[in-house]
Amino acid sequence: MPVHKVLVVGGGITGSVLCLALAQRGVEVELAEISPRWFGVGHGITIQGNALKALRSVGVLDRVLARAVPFDLMRLRRADGGLITELETPHTGGADLPSTAGALRSDLQNALCDAVYTHGVTVRLGLSVEHLDHWPDHIDATFTDGSTGRYDLVVGADGINSALRALIGITTQPRPVGMSIFRVVAGRPAEMDCAEVYYGGPRYKAGYSPISGDQCYAYLLDENLDASLIGPHASLDLLRERGAGYGGTWGRIIASLPDDTAVDYRWIETVLVDEDWHRGRAMVIGDAAHACPPLIAQGAAMCMEDAVLLAELVTTDEPVERALARFMARRLPRVRMVLDNSLRLAEWEIHPETPGADPARIMSETLSSLTVAA
Repeated sequence: MPVHKVLVVGGGITGSVLCLALAQRGVEVELAEISPRWFGVGHGITIQGNALKALRSVGVLDRVLARAVPFDLMRLRRADGGLITELETPHTGGADLPSTAGALRSDLQNALCDAVYTHGVTVRLGLSVEHLDHWPDHIDATFTDGSTGRYDLVVGADGINSALRALIGITTQPRPVGMSIFRVVAGRPAEMDCAEVYYGGPRYKAGYSPISGDQCYAYLLDENLDASLIGPHASLDLLRERGAGYGGTWGRIIASLPDDTAVDYRWIETVLVDEDWHRGRAMVIGDAAHACPPLIAQGAAMCMEDAVLLAELVTTDEPVERALARFMARRLPRVRMVLDNSLRLAEWEIHPETPGADPARIMSETLSSLTVAA
């Protein structure tokens, strides 16, 4: 096995899954996480079947599903809550797994954090990589605290605004998609048994998903408002103002939110490194290499697939260079398809009058194509 020691930069979902997949294959792993505290935070997350398959492969699926809400349907509704259609969601992880699960992002990340520690990964908090010296058979890394380390492979899993991406010479930058998202965690109404999406209202769309026995994740997709609003403490009054016109369960959820509800507001951005994601023995994966709008709920799944496959390929007997070439040949076409379809869906939702626009069709076709193993 040519890879014995790996540095993973970024302790989010992608980096955590990669640490576990490598450690389970006997690799010595170090994780550098820039935050001085490492634990789960954030709102809800939709985990498709192929992501559940990845979580099963690294041994955390049972813990995640113990609190998550599995479901196999999606309903499309009109702005007033009237039903348009009900869609069965393809089982992208195989018939033995739910097609989808809604979860608290913090529950998922906490399960991953605990497993990373349990598997003996060296976790270094409050620092990142400052410099890399590349050699044919290793990389020497200098960290922001002045310490150094030598590794067979360095992997940046540090998100859409990846510092490691620029550090290894990849110049691709994120760009705004043209839509933004309000997110809240709220009480789960008794009637909510799957994800539902509302079309035809005053904004691009609204929706929600159950994420635990008593909680749900609700969102509103809107145009890009003033950038000063971006952050985890947006105005609930603004969300209610922008969401006026949506009824049904969504309207009742938003109306019932306490005044101190945390509202997260973000512009949606995208990035695709449409070339090799590696430079020598340093590379980026996950959102650092490809990030798509959250319209088909495949962002986390694509990231986890990256991590599991990379660990599998670099722990064989073939040279690292060949393993990375095989990785790119398998991953780039798949993530490009998901990203292209997500961007087409975003364009249709921004401009619903587009001839031939059919959001339900493109979502179903994309997920059906992902039933083929990564």
